[in-house]
Amino acid sequence: MARYILSKFGQALFVLWAAFTVSFVLLQSLPGDAVLIKFQNPDYGLSPEQLADIRAAYGADGSFLHQYLHAVWSFLTGDFGYSLQAGVPASSLLATNLPPSLLLAALGFAVATLLAVLIAIACNLSGLVWLRGLIQSIPSLFISVPTFWLGIMLIQIFSFRLRLVPVINPGPWEGLFLPILTVAVPISAPLAQILLKNIDEVLTRPFVPVARAKGLSHAKVLWRHVAKNTLLPVLTVAGLLFGELIASAVITETVFGLNGIGGLTKQAVDSQDVAVLQAIVVVAATAFVVINLVVDLLYPVLDPRLKIKLGAA
Repeated sequence: MARYILSKFGQALFVLWAAFTVSFVLLQSLPGDAVLIKFQNPDYGLSPEQLADIRAAYGADGSFLHQYLHAVWSFLTGDFGYSLQAGVPASSLLATNLPPSLLLAALGFAVATLLAVLIAIACNLSGLVWLRGLIQSIPSLFISVPTFWLGIMLIQIFSFRLRLVPVINPGPWEGLFLPILTVAVPISAPLAQILLKNIDEVLTRPFVPVARAKGLSHAKVLWRHVAKNTLLPVLTVAGLLFGELIASAVITETVFGLNGIGGLTKQAVDSQDVAVLQAIVVVAATAFVVINLVVDLLYPVLDPRLKIKLGAA
């Protein structure tokens, strides 16, 4: 068991290192010099010597290896560098913009899970074949809808047609209603598909007829015996999707004009703010890795057979 936990922690650290290194190489390969883009403006009246001093202050004058090692050490000590555009530490920008994105991701994931469970329940409790087929087609429809189009359509329907959600100066929860739906609908599709597939597979196992022979209804069989046996595959996909939610907030936050990690990413890309982009990549990778590490560590807890297997190994 201890070896299993250590191996998962080792894999998590390797993924973080790989994400940091790949993003560093790609960002350093961008054309142009972010410092010069910011300060080489005739209006500033800076001399070449002053520009060189500024590049040195930002650590942009060293060799590639020197910059990489400096960046690694800085991140290990909690120093994410300074934003060229804002002139403040990148960590302060993350502290301001990350909480709204985390809230949006958490609420969106909760709604997506609820939608997926409702679809699976409605599909398996429906006695009509045509209705079951219709419900089974919902996840395919959800997953094929582009996020930006869904957001625009929700604004058109709920704000302009029904006038239920104000577009200008909405309340704190009113402003989150449509973005939550926008991120929840596409995410609910793969969850529902995995649920439906695993429920159908578990229903073919021998213990299901035994449970029915004891007089349990179809609904009780699903709740007491089938649900817990479909949990692990769904948990795996759920961990991946939640990590993806945090890392892919750019489109939703741009459509709805939210101040979050997505808007900060867009601004950093537009201005080639390398320090901020690097910090965003590392934070997103960390969220993704931590969530999936928690899922991996929960496996032996949720499935005693795996715990016994690990103990025997």
